[in-house]
Amino acid sequence: MNKTVKTAVALSVAHALSTLYVLPVYAQENDEESVEIVEVQGFRSAVIKAKDLKRESLVAQDSIVAEDIADFPDLNLADSLQRVPGIAITREGGEGRQISLRGMGPQFTRVEVNGMEALGSSSSPMDSRGAVTRSRAFDFNIFASELFNQIDVKKSYSAEIEEGGIGGTVNLKTAKPFDFSGMKGVIGVQGGTNTNTDNFDNRLVGMLSNTWDNFGALASVAYSTRESREFGYNTYRWRKRSTSNYSDSLDANTAQLLEDGELWFSRGNRYSVWNNQQERLGITASLQYRPSDDLNISLDFLRGELNNTLDEHHISTGGSSSTALGRVEELEFIDNNGDKEVVFGRYSDTTIRTESREDYNESVFTQLTLSVDWNITDDFIANAQIGSSSSDYDQPKVNKANLMRPGSGITTDFTQDRFYGVNTYDFDPASPDGWLVKDLYFQEDYITNDFDNARVDFKYFVGDTGTISFGANYKKFSNTGERRQDSGYVQSKDTPLNNGVITISPDVTEVYSDHPDQDWLQLDMAKIQAFYGLSGLSLGEDKVISTFAYDVEEETQALYGMYSWDSMLNDANFRGSVGLRYYNTELTSKGISGGEDIIMVRDYSGVLPTLNVVYEVSEDVLLRFSASKNLTRPSLSALSVSASVSQATLSEGDIGSVTIGNPSLKPYSSVNIDTSLESYFDGVGYFSVAVFYKDIKDFIVTETAAQTRTLEELSLPNSLLPNGGTPTTQFNVTTPQNSDSSTIKGFELAFQRDFDFLPEPFQNFGLIANYTWADGNSTYRNVQGSGEDQVKAFQGLSKSSYNLTLYYETDEWGARVSAAYRDRYISSVEAGLGDEDERGFHETTYVDFSAFYQVNESLKLNIEGINLTNEQEIQYSDSSDRPYNTTTSGRTFMAGATYRF
Repeated sequence: MNKTVKTAVALSVAHALSTLYVLPVYAQENDEESVEIVEVQGFRSAVIKAKDLKRESLVAQDSIVAEDIADFPDLNLADSLQRVPGIAITREGGEGRQISLRGMGPQFTRVEVNGMEALGSSSSPMDSRGAVTRSRAFDFNIFASELFNQIDVKKSYSAEIEEGGIGGTVNLKTAKPFDFSGMKGVIGVQGGTNTNTDNFDNRLVGMLSNTWDNFGALASVAYSTRESREFGYNTYRWRKRSTSNYSDSLDANTAQLLEDGELWFSRGNRYSVWNNQQERLGITASLQYRPSDDLNISLDFLRGELNNTLDEHHISTGGSSSTALGRVEELEFIDNNGDKEVVFGRYSDTTIRTESREDYNESVFTQLTLSVDWNITDDFIANAQIGSSSSDYDQPKVNKANLMRPGSGITTDFTQDRFYGVNTYDFDPASPDGWLVKDLYFQEDYITNDFDNARVDFKYFVGDTGTISFGANYKKFSNTGERRQDSGYVQSKDTPLNNGVITISPDVTEVYSDHPDQDWLQLDMAKIQAFYGLSGLSLGEDKVISTFAYDVEEETQALYGMYSWDSMLNDANFRGSVGLRYYNTELTSKGISGGEDIIMVRDYSGVLPTLNVVYEVSEDVLLRFSASKNLTRPSLSALSVSASVSQATLSEGDIGSVTIGNPSLKPYSSVNIDTSLESYFDGVGYFSVAVFYKDIKDFIVTETAAQTRTLEELSLPNSLLPNGGTPTTQFNVTTPQNSDSSTIKGFELAFQRDFDFLPEPFQNFGLIANYTWADGNSTYRNVQGSGEDQVKAFQGLSKSSYNLTLYYETDEWGARVSAAYRDRYISSVEAGLGDEDERGFHETTYVDFSAFYQVNESLKLNIEGINLTNEQEIQYSDSSDRPYNTTTSGRTFMAGATYRF
């Protein structure tokens, strides 16, 4: 049996692709090991290494291997991952945040950092994108891509892999000192800007590594600042409303439809801007001790910090249910899937609002891992790891200040662009005349995730072709958090100063003018808080929303056994593995339900069989097959016993929403079948076609109770009432439940090769392309509180996605352009709200460009362009495809230099 293990050596996933210096690749293990020295250089070398990892893997796998810590291709780690076949990403502020793998949403992908499971949490400033969430989805925007030298995306499952990722497992690896020979140092700087801002963004990265005989040390740092601005037009969804306040000039049919409440009106009708000043810091450190070829000990540290200082600005309608409804002067409507939607309206005697908001949040991820690899004998190998990680999300500041202007007139027009409204006003929104203070709002959020991991793995070589693998692991995961809130100041709550004063003066206002379509008056946050004596308001323990405080803990023990072989069948190589994994999880959920402190404890266990085989049909053609069973545990919010009350503003007659967790949920379980045919050829080249199928049981959906309840009937305090709510306000009560079985299926195509068959100078061109098609549906219960079940696609599933990269590279310079396409997808299905049955995003295509010039052996210059087409992110409401939120984030241009020593 060939016991040589090839190790891909690199130092950054920054472009996942571009490098320029020559680096040796070592292969070693045991006495019979050989050393293979390969001259690798540039973008092609990274692609070749990733291809070799894919070919040698026993499970379906794609990898990103990078060579140079100072190449900056992507804004963060998610941007790097989007080029992997089968991966699509969500975006926040123009950069990637979460990933979907082969049609499965972000919560179905398990993430490891240096072999240890981890969870990273950030947030979105937009409520429509989830704001602060408690799912198992990993937020990759916490990390700079420069911190990692290899990413493995495992799409099929094997017994030695920890359970939990039905979609797949992503392993992020940082560099170690013995990845390099002797002293190595790199420093890189880059600066640039975005077309939506006038700020100068900068990035700095450095690495220093050295080895002394049997000891090595490495440290790297990546620091960046970035200012982003998303602006556009959005609604609060659409809603049927009735009114008898309309002009006599309306035709009789329109008047009757208004009286009967048969027309759908857009809510909010907002011009909006979201600004973010972002600071990202990443640090890695590694100590490695190799007293002999048989023993390797490493201690690895990783810290990632993401700090966001945000401000947002809106001008919106505040009429009936936040529509523009006051008095209706003119109306045009269309028939959309049987619904009569108002696409043009002129209104008088309505309310206009402006909102200014300031947030600050920080995400801090820290991990320390100790690893030991020991060749006990030539035939017996032991690997052990112990580590701990924490991911803390702190949002100590969410401040809102709102103005309102009653008796105003507005025209809303969706006839020019279905997904970008045009507002005109019968007054000057930037003038202080007529504005009144509506309210001031304060909120804080805190979330802590902790992982303690320990694992031990053994391999025993049997004869020349077999290996027996077995091992155990222990994992303790805890998730705690709370929300603090204080709202209603000015109109419904006394203020320390100027109590009851709602008229304004120019001293406490400012004109906001950074939206390209409209200027408006808004409150100056610092000045209005000082005016009411609320400056520096800190929310104490008395402001904790007791029903929103939670504590979920999981403790898991697992054992596995596996037999693998590497033999010949019909004169062709035939390798594979068969194994079993046993797990037992104890779940403890603490919170408040029905006004009482509740602690719920339960456990569940199971056995997961796996089979993976690879048959070499010919020397360069592989046939791969995998069958396995795996699971994904429910989201953390779903397991909480506490209740969450939606704080969406309510109007008279509106029904609110209360969500209550369910610690009795079973995990998703899935039977998975994967097969692929892979053909490899010279250099970077390969072509593959893969087919996958997943049969998922105990799919989790949100159900709405048949009857509405008041907060008092739910034993919840009226202090949780949202703006506009009263003690008699009715609420839909939703809770997650295990539902029916579901399936997902699809195929994946991948192709890459150099165009070396072309004449000069075209032989330096090359192409990388992949395409994924996925299809899967689930039954959602009582959608919109209608009592009807609906069959819809999985949340996060895009039927089609593809990536294209065309590159040109010589020893002195190179360039490439990449396109990433993602089809439309559902982001959530609404269980209780009558406004919509679902919401989601339209298709997008993002185009990026990068180029380099090698000045000399040590110095390299680079330029980059990201989102060259300034792609719109269009979020829709309802399966009838109504406009919800449309934004652009601008084009980003960067230039820099890398120096190696």
